[in-house]
Formats: sequence, C-alpha cells, structure tokens
Amino acid sequence: MRRAGAALVAGSALGWAGRKAYRLLTSGALTLDLGVGRRLQPLGPLTQTIRAPREIVFDVIAGPYLGKTPRALADKLQVWERGSDMVLAAHFTQVRCGITTTLETVRFQRPDRIDFHLVRGPVPHLTESFLLNTTDQGTELRWQGELGTDLGAIGQWWGARVARAWEHTVAISMEAIRAESERRAVSPPSSASPAA
Repeated sequence: MRRAGAALVAGSALGWAGRKAYRLLTSGALTLDLGVGRRLQPLGPLTQTIRAPREIVFDVIAGPYLGKTPRALADKLQVWERGSDMVLAAHFTQVRCGITTTLETVRFQRPDRIDFHLVRGPVPHLTESFLLNTTDQGTELRWQGELGTDLGAIGQWWGARVARAWEHTVAISMEAIRAESERRAVSPPSSASPAA
C-alpha cells in the first residue's frame, strides 16, 4: 500500500514538473542551450509583394524599434536598449498555452536588411532576416531564418513545433507591414500608425 502511494506521489510530482518545464520553455523563461546534439532547420522563406517604395517598408518595420514604440504595440514589443542601428527588444507573442517572451537583438541596415538574433527564448539558436528588394510592383519583402535546438531528435521535435508557431506569427506581421506600407504610400504617415 505504501509503495503504491509513494509511486502515485512520485508520478504526480513528475507530471507537475514536466508541465512546469514545458510552460517555462514555451514562455521563453527557460532556454536550454546545452550545445549537445545541435540540429538546425531553416525558417521560411516567406515573401510578400508590397505596393510601396522600399524606404517606406523599411520605416514601417524599423519605426517601432528605432523611434517611439506606438501604444498599440505596447503589449507586443518593449525596446530595452536603443542604439542608432541596433536595439535589444522583448517581443510578446500569444501562443496556445499563454504568452511567449523572446529577447532579441535587432540590427538595421538601411535600406534593405533587418536582422534579428535571439538572445533568450524557447530555443537556443534563432536568427532571422527581413530582406527588402525593389521590384516593378514596389517592394518584395522576404523573411528567412534558421532555428537550432539541442538534444538530437527530441530537440528537433521541439524545434518543429516552435518553427510552425514562429512562421505563423511572422506571416501575420508581414501582412500588417504590407497593409501599413501601402497605406503610407498613398497618404502621409500618422504618429499613431500601427506597424509590425
């Protein structure tokens, strides 16, 4: 009887610990960077054609980072440190089990490139870039990146889950960038304009 009770308590504790660890990983509060069994996988590419000049598209993406972050983005973005061409920013993303917080450096290379590098988040390695190319229609916005996880196949399974959510979030942001860029291309910008 005592062994069955002890096994039940141990099983419950293990289950609770597993759920807690999963939530810490998904929230970005715990990053496992073990350097063991590192596997990399590509992110994207995703492309969006935008009927606006490249300079406007760049400003729509960079504005909330390099300038004052609009109130409309306060629950999604906090810039912790700001420089002339690089920031350290926290991003807050709603996922199935709550909010994931990532901390990233963002480097701006006007007029055609913005690079993100994960400092803390649900995976130990993630880099991504927005590339802006002038086209006959306006601008092609291309997003691509690389995600890395540790622990071999287990990490790869986790990375695939993170990659799906990450790509979905970026696709939504790219649509918002398109809409705001095209709006600005036909009317003057307003100080409270929403952006990525």
